[in-house]
Amino acid sequence: MNILVIGSGGREHALCWRLARSESCKALHCAPGNPGIAKTADCHDVSVDDIPGLIKLAEEIKPDLIVVGPEAPLVAGLADALREKGFAVFGPSKAAAQLEGSKAFLKDFFARHHIPTAQYKNFTDADKACAYIDKMGAPIVVKTSGLAAGKGVTVAMTTDEAKAAAREMLSGALFGDAGKEIVVEEFLDGEEISYFAICSGEDFLPLGSAQDHKRVGDGDTGPNTGGMGAYSPARLMTPELEAQIIERMIKPTLKGMAAEGNPFHGVLFAGLMVSKDEAKLLEYNVRFGDPECQTLMMRVEGDFAKVLMNAAKGTLSDDGFSMSDKPALCVVMAAEGYPGTYKKNTLIKNLDDASHCGATIFHAGTKKDADGKIIAVGGRVLGVTASAASVQEARDIAYGAIEEIDWPEGFCRKDIAWRALN
Repeated sequence: MNILVIGSGGREHALCWRLARSESCKALHCAPGNPGIAKTADCHDVSVDDIPGLIKLAEEIKPDLIVVGPEAPLVAGLADALREKGFAVFGPSKAAAQLEGSKAFLKDFFARHHIPTAQYKNFTDADKACAYIDKMGAPIVVKTSGLAAGKGVTVAMTTDEAKAAAREMLSGALFGDAGKEIVVEEFLDGEEISYFAICSGEDFLPLGSAQDHKRVGDGDTGPNTGGMGAYSPARLMTPELEAQIIERMIKPTLKGMAAEGNPFHGVLFAGLMVSKDEAKLLEYNVRFGDPECQTLMMRVEGDFAKVLMNAAKGTLSDDGFSMSDKPALCVVMAAEGYPGTYKKNTLIKNLDDASHCGATIFHAGTKKDADGKIIAVGGRVLGVTASAASVQEARDIAYGAIEEIDWPEGFCRKDIAWRALN
């Protein structure tokens, strides 16, 4: 197959890395890609938001399969536009992508199909939202309904904090249209994990679990980020819990989406809160997580390209596909100052030496300068990833590689997978 991957982050680098190792992948392209992806794919300078440009590119290179990485183009309808031109696409339609694009739609969908989640109400009026917050009390959670790059969530410990967040979101000052509707929901106590499934209508293949580390600092301190590291499988995942997630969440979701005329084709990423061996759904994402994807791709075995093609065509099967029992771990290296204002255009050295330590280094926020050297241009910049016989061994390999990277302006958490190892 000739395959085109849409995206430029660590998630897309991991996808390209795995697809390039698939027996059925004969040529690989990425738009726009990054310097790491360029080692395994032909990169094309077309933005993920440029739907006409991506259609033109697809018509030029004629891929057999297109894999869409980020959520924003899916929510904007990129998969529909490409399918209308006759391309096989791994990624949901605009209507199905509402599961991530609108939290109000998502929560109402959960209610219609009796999927366990937090008690909630949707609001477009700030005074009514504040009255509900006073009624419910704190702690309580306030979310933008629309996409806010992972930043539109406030876990408020007081009602005053929650009401301020609600007013700020609905004012449009901070999140624009993403905050024109908000969701206010009960606070769920427990431990967050993620679960992934490749889906095609009502058929699906489990990819298993991972646990992300959202806070910027060791010991889960500091502000939330897009993710500072992950490991897979998650320590809380048992056969019993997985069966519960599949029966109460994945199956009803796929059945409900199909029944409502929006069958889901792509990857379903369930964000879960687990307490006392019971899971509730916090949210769905309609794409692979980052950095969870990096750990999952290390564990995928078999012809992954064939699996995604079959999902895109509606003929999903587990033909030769499996997930390794060996755990994987990813440590994110971020630019100094992240998740606030961070330093850009700083030089990163010794990446080749670090790769010789047994880790795989996925690029996210990097580019080449005029001299062809790798520089950091994003907040989250590298995903140093390893797989081994144990979580501890994988962690040792990843942190050993980080020791070799010469990037004074970069930092990472030192405790990825601490829950699993404690």
